[in-house]
Amino acid sequence: MAIFKKKKPELSLEGIVLPKHIGIIMDGNGRWAKKRGLPRKAGHREGAQVFRKITRYCSEIGIKYLTVYAFSTENWKRPEDEVGALMGLFKSYLEEALSDFKDDDIVVRFIGDKSGFSPELQALMTENEESSKNRDGMVLNIAMNYGSRDEIVRAVKSISAKVKSGELDESDIDEKLVSDNLYTAGQPDPDLIIRPSGEYRISNFMLWQAAYTEFVIMNKLWPDFQKSDLDEALLIYAQRSRRYGGI
Repeated sequence: MAIFKKKKPELSLEGIVLPKHIGIIMDGNGRWAKKRGLPRKAGHREGAQVFRKITRYCSEIGIKYLTVYAFSTENWKRPEDEVGALMGLFKSYLEEALSDFKDDDIVVRFIGDKSGFSPELQALMTENEESSKNRDGMVLNIAMNYGSRDEIVRAVKSISAKVKSGELDESDIDEKLVSDNLYTAGQPDPDLIIRPSGEYRISNFMLWQAAYTEFVIMNKLWPDFQKSDLDEALLIYAQRSRRYGGI
């Protein structure tokens, strides 16, 4: 006897207000690989393919800014072979992206401390940014060697140096000035942050910018994440009432 599964109804984004800026914590690559008896680097490779697919989809549906958490300041603590595999994956991605995204109207930016990477990776990041800077489509922020506490400390040091030099007065310091000294200066704060993998943590991601961000936690590992999962998160976001501390 054949058993038929009920088909999941297709989700429609028609008529809903989309967030201008989405953040995604791309979590669960290692666990995805472990569940399948594969090395962790296999999960990272699969996750990179999902990243490409979801990035293009966000651009297609009209998202203006997308920030993805690719490698944190804490990820250096992982086993040496895994970090090495990730660096190799980043290199392959950056080389491919120069041709892969050349026909996409996507502006590529890297946020985080680039100095932590090899000169070769730093050069590839710069080349990707330069080759895409004149496009006028979605801005893609790739957070690499990024930690929000580190970002805020850097902003404070930058502002302090300007006060010390007389370029700024202490009375000039306000929320806008701090925002203007973050990696995301000039961009709107994220309206929505999505975390696959079912973990209920922010993991040092955009702490300042996420003051009034809506969060959607999804119990699905990043390599299994589909366009329909993004649609679901967007529909959940559209049903939220954003009051920013008001009534």
